[in-house]
Amino acid sequence: MSARPKVSPTFAGTSYEEALQRARDLVPALRERAAQSESERVMLPETLADLHRSGLFRILQPKRWGGMEFDFVSYVDIPCELARGCASTGWNAANLLIHHWMLALYDERAQEEVWGQNPDALIASGIAYPQGRGRATQGGFVVSGRWNFSSGVNVSDWNMLAVTVREGAGLGGEKVVDHRMCLLHKSQYEVVDDWQVLGMRSTGSMTVVAKDVFVPEHRALCMYEARGGDKFPGARGNPHPVFRVPLGTLGSHGIGGAAVGNAQAALELSIEVVKARSTNYTGLKMRDFQAVQLRIGEAGARIDAARHLLRNDCIEGQEIANRNVIADPERKLRFKRNLAYAVSLCTEAVDILHAMAGANGIYDGYPIQRIFRDAHALGGHFSFSTDAQFSSWGLAALGGEIVNPTL
Repeated sequence: MSARPKVSPTFAGTSYEEALQRARDLVPALRERAAQSESERVMLPETLADLHRSGLFRILQPKRWGGMEFDFVSYVDIPCELARGCASTGWNAANLLIHHWMLALYDERAQEEVWGQNPDALIASGIAYPQGRGRATQGGFVVSGRWNFSSGVNVSDWNMLAVTVREGAGLGGEKVVDHRMCLLHKSQYEVVDDWQVLGMRSTGSMTVVAKDVFVPEHRALCMYEARGGDKFPGARGNPHPVFRVPLGTLGSHGIGGAAVGNAQAALELSIEVVKARSTNYTGLKMRDFQAVQLRIGEAGARIDAARHLLRNDCIEGQEIANRNVIADPERKLRFKRNLAYAVSLCTEAVDILHAMAGANGIYDGYPIQRIFRDAHALGGHFSFSTDAQFSSWGLAALGGEIVNPTL
C-alpha cells in the first residue's frame, strides 16, 4: 500500500478555470515584487507561499497524491499567466510543476519517498545529459557531475539530474549505454551560488555539483521509457493519459509559455503607457501616431501566434497520448521546432515594444527594461535554438536519419 502523509492539502477537486483564475489573481502582486525578487536573485518567500497555497505547483501531479492532474495544455497556460506578473516566477513554476509530472513516471517507491513525506515537495533539475556521468553498479548507479541552470534549486528538497551512463574502457574505449534522470535528495549534492546574470535573475538557477553519489535503480528513470506511451515504471499507479506525453518532445513547452507571458506583459504595459499619453487634449495623442499603432499591432500578432503554437502542440500531444500511441520522429521534431519559433516570436515582440519606449527603456525603473533583459536571457535556452530545432525537423522532413536516443 502506498504511503500517505498525515496531513496533506488536496487540490484534486480544483477546476481548470479556478486554477487559471488563481494564477491571474497573483499577477498584480508578482509585478509589485518583481524588482525586489530580481535584486535578491531568488523567488521571494511570499511568492513561494502564494504558489503553494494556490496549488499551482501541482497542476500536473496525480490526483491520488492530491494534485489536479490536468491535461498537458495546462503546462503552457499556467506559467503564461504567472509570467505576465514576473517572467522568473512563471519560469520557476513551469520547471517545478513539470517535475511533479515527471515524478509520476518513476517507480512507485520513488513517489512514496518524496510525496509520501510531503506532496508539496519541490524538485529542481539539471537536464543536460553531457554534464552528468554515471556507471551501473549493483542495485543502481553511481553518478557525478556539475549541472548549471538548476532553476529554483534553493527552495527544492530534491533534484532530477540528467546522466549519461557509460561502460567499457581500455582499447575499446567507453560507450554510451543509457540516459537516466537521477533523483537526488538535497543532502547528496552541493549548490554553488553562481547566479550573477543579465536577466531571469530571480529564478535562482544556480549550479549543482555531485560526486560519486549512489542512486538506487528506482530513483533513476530511464529516458527511453519517457518517449511516449505507457511503458514507464509509474504507469500502473498513474494511468491518466497525460503521463504518456513524451518528455523530450513537449517537456519544455511550459518555459515557452513563460516567454509568452513575459511578452504579453510587455504588450499590456506598453498599452498602458500609450493610453496615459493620449489624454492631453491640448496636444498630440500618442495613440494617434500610426507608427505606434503598427508596433502595438505587430507585437500583439506575434504574441498571439506564439501562444497558439504552444497550446496547439500540447493539445495535439495530449490527443496522441489519449490514444496511447507514440508520435513519429518528424512530428516530435515539429513540436520542438514550433517551440523555438514561438519563443523567437516573443523575443521579436518584446524588442518591438522596447524600441517604442525610446530613451525611457534604458531606465532600471522602467518595467519593460527588465522584461527586455528577461526575454533575451531566457531565449538562450538550448530548447529555443532555431538553428538546432529548425535543422533537425528539416532533416526529418527530407527523409534523413535522426539519431537522438531520448526523442
